[in-house]
Amino acid sequence: MPAVFSHGLNTPETRGPLLLGGTTLLTVLAILGGRALLLSQHNPITPELSDAQLWTHYRWSTNPEQRREAALMLGSRSSDSPQRRRHLLTGQGWGPAPMAAVALKQQALAAKTLGRDQEEQQHWRDLLQRFPSSVASADARYHLADRQPQLREELLSLQPAHPAALAAAAEIPDDAEQALVQASAIHLARWGATWPGAERLLRQACGAITGQGLQQQQRLQLAASLAELGDGRSAELCLQGTPLAPSKALAIGRTLLRANKDQQQRGEAMLVQLAKDDPDSKEALESAALLSEPLRPKRALIDALPESLQKRSADVAAARVRLAGGEGGLVVLQGWPGHPASWQLQWDLAREALLSGQWELARTWFAAIPTEQLPDPLRARQQFWLGMSMDKLGDDKEARRIWQTLIREQPPSYYTWRAQARLGSGQLPVLSGDEIINATETVRPNSALTWTPLNSGSALIDQLWRLGLNQEAWETWRSDARQADPSPQQLLLEGRLRLGMNDYWTGLSRLWRASLRLVSPTCNTRQLLHKSLHPKPLLPLFVAASEQEKVRLELLLAVARQESRFSPGVASPVGAVGLLQLMPTTAAEVAGAKLSGDELREPQRNATLGARYLEGLLNRWQGNPWLTVASYNAGPGAAESWVSAELDEDPELWVERIPYPETRLYTKKVLGNLWAYLNNNSGHDGGTDRCTD
Repeated sequence: MPAVFSHGLNTPETRGPLLLGGTTLLTVLAILGGRALLLSQHNPITPELSDAQLWTHYRWSTNPEQRREAALMLGSRSSDSPQRRRHLLTGQGWGPAPMAAVALKQQALAAKTLGRDQEEQQHWRDLLQRFPSSVASADARYHLADRQPQLREELLSLQPAHPAALAAAAEIPDDAEQALVQASAIHLARWGATWPGAERLLRQACGAITGQGLQQQQRLQLAASLAELGDGRSAELCLQGTPLAPSKALAIGRTLLRANKDQQQRGEAMLVQLAKDDPDSKEALESAALLSEPLRPKRALIDALPESLQKRSADVAAARVRLAGGEGGLVVLQGWPGHPASWQLQWDLAREALLSGQWELARTWFAAIPTEQLPDPLRARQQFWLGMSMDKLGDDKEARRIWQTLIREQPPSYYTWRAQARLGSGQLPVLSGDEIINATETVRPNSALTWTPLNSGSALIDQLWRLGLNQEAWETWRSDARQADPSPQQLLLEGRLRLGMNDYWTGLSRLWRASLRLVSPTCNTRQLLHKSLHPKPLLPLFVAASEQEKVRLELLLAVARQESRFSPGVASPVGAVGLLQLMPTTAAEVAGAKLSGDELREPQRNATLGARYLEGLLNRWQGNPWLTVASYNAGPGAAESWVSAELDEDPELWVERIPYPETRLYTKKVLGNLWAYLNNNSGHDGGTDRCTD
């Protein structure tokens, strides 16, 4: 039987069908495999891909551009292994595409790290020769300038705003001639006054007060930049009587208003004069706004402004209302409903009414500006207190409707939390003790925010961002001409780019400014902004401090975001230091030993000591979040003097009665951060609609 079966298998009649079936099967498998391969080619390279997935693209993709993208991203992830980075990038500088220039730059930097000087220089020369107009060529000019000095001037001339140009301008010898000092300082004044080292050169260029050899326009530029840095005195000295253009007078006058009494008076006089000289200019409007800013503006300054300017200034109108004790407030709010001066006036008048229990009056003020004409943070505040007013007036149904709308429309914040609490939910979890250890398991480093496209309007910047080349994306964006008054969308873009560079101090500031200027954003923009405003940098460090000191992780993030914007090197004017802004005396008390400034700036040590101090405050106040957060800012003694029955009955009103404006705002900010971080794992606090736009 076996012999017969073996013989039958070799017959032509049997081989034919088998061959046909095998060929068909192989064809199907090839089609399926090819389809899978083609589909893989259309999957874009993004930071969400693992190293293994990137390696597959790098080795097997049939698309050479995709292989280069995978190599660049793998190279950026191999900063601790320069030899591997060099190997990955070898041969990736082919073709005319902009990414070829980026690849050549990365090859040069990898060679530099390995000390391969000749190889590095060759890559820079290739880059400059093949892509002389690319953004990356600025780095080539910078690195080749030591051997070819003319490239420095070329860099400053052709790519003035690029970080490489700013670095070249700032890096001059201490004994440099005054002409070089002045040229470098003027470049920095125009393109990057906040660049490290610029402030020293700006002062030096003014010739230690005399400023010899400077032209009027140059002197004005230097003085305005010194004012931008907050040095009003040096700005005044640099002027030496030079006539002021409106924009420069505005910058210097604004800075002087924040200085001592004598400088304030000179700043006020400067702004009034600006308004008189050019009352129809936008600078005159801004001057009027600055002079109208204080809660109790000076009547004499307002009266000194030209009448035509007073009539068209919402800020002046709001100041007149304050001077009149609220009279005429509705006229201003309804006449300028979309102006920031009206938004602030509305809150000032309504807050005064609600603190005095005049709920009908408070409701009138809050209803004076349509909700849709306010930016989200102010919109949430208006909705919450409007609901509170209706509740106090006995209209429980309307109050609940307003609060439910607030929770549904707005992302997690202080006011959505309080609306939840008023509706019977919104309880905070335990913030310290053994119970919080398991809570940290839900917020581990691998739960960091997912990557989101930048949508900058520039294909190259978006591609660099998509590849995780955030430094390159930032430099490319920074190389474009700066805009003096960026739009909210531009502030959002800049904030995200800065966060991508780990510049949380400036990035979060830009994002907050964007949130206060974006009116009726799309749902997607609202959620993107909210997500960007609540990053979780240094997460392993905060997790370790949370677990060691048994303090809720989200509370540490909430405090650090408000105290330092996650910037370990920050020191306050009163001496607080580090991530959680600890005073040296407080840190010594908590640590049991005196610590140096450098020790306090160590992120892990600062986070641990800050967590320990918070745990002590939570224990002192039996877990009460209001008193804990207020104590962290103002001290336990001050907070204890504010304790009243209102804290249990109407904690929102209790906060508004805190006599220190800084602590009042701080408490709301930190508790809002806490609610956001507690709810951001799921993306919303139980009510926010999913986006459909």
